[in-house]
Amino acid sequence: MLTTIFLFLIIANANAQPFDLKSVGEARTFRLRIYFGTQGKGAFVQYQGQKGIIPLQVKSRTVDSTERKSGQPDFTTYVWNEVIHGKVTGSYGLTLGLRETSDIWYLRKKDGKRFSLESTAQKSDSYDGEDKYLLHGALLSFNHTNHERLHIEYPDGRKKVMQLPDRDHPDQSRQSIIADYNFDGYDDVAFSIPDAGMGVYRIFSIWLYQPKSAQFEKLADPDYSRSNCSELCDVRIDHKKKLLFTSCRGGASWWQDVYRFNGPNKLVWVKSSKANH
Repeated sequence: MLTTIFLFLIIANANAQPFDLKSVGEARTFRLRIYFGTQGKGAFVQYQGQKGIIPLQVKSRTVDSTERKSGQPDFTTYVWNEVIHGKVTGSYGLTLGLRETSDIWYLRKKDGKRFSLESTAQKSDSYDGEDKYLLHGALLSFNHTNHERLHIEYPDGRKKVMQLPDRDHPDQSRQSIIADYNFDGYDDVAFSIPDAGMGVYRIFSIWLYQPKSAQFEKLADPDYSRSNCSELCDVRIDHKKKLLFTSCRGGASWWQDVYRFNGPNKLVWVKSSKANH
């Protein structure tokens, strides 16, 4: 069976803000913020009053059965391992619904103590759009709504600032997706914005992690001379066949282009056709 991931359907995590949490029932309340992206990847925790961050590794992700029917699960439960200096020192868990979080906890490994946590929900207009991921030891910072800068801080202290594509309208939201786009076994990160026309599809910019240089590199534009879409739109990937699909609307028709990778950062056009939409 063809295993194709429709990346543009992953909305629950594609544009999720970080979660502010606090302990419940403890003599001394502590607060923390947890960040994570698609399928719980890129996660880390930062405690209030502490500068350092704690990496989290996905231990499990469980969705209810409705995800298979609609593409949008009612509930998704995540469990992460807390990793300090390469050792698992605890675990975190939460269940994310369409409008709220529940069953949030932290389990400390050294004594088995389980802490209950709750969301300190803020007013919807107080979120400034800032978000972060921790991927391959690099801290990626960006904004879903307010600016077009991507900041990357690498483990060795190197810092880089890149420009993301401008949104056509200030009310539009930038989505972010973590996935292995070039099929090399390393997760990459993509950002998408609505097209400048009717907003019926999303335009992608993809940043590939290059293990040899241990840096992220923007995916080079392919040769669009034979494709129907002049940009990477509504990107989806086929892990089994190692193909990248894009689709866009031109006039009254939808079109699909298929690409394959010829090297770590080179897309080669394979074919184009009308898409069923």
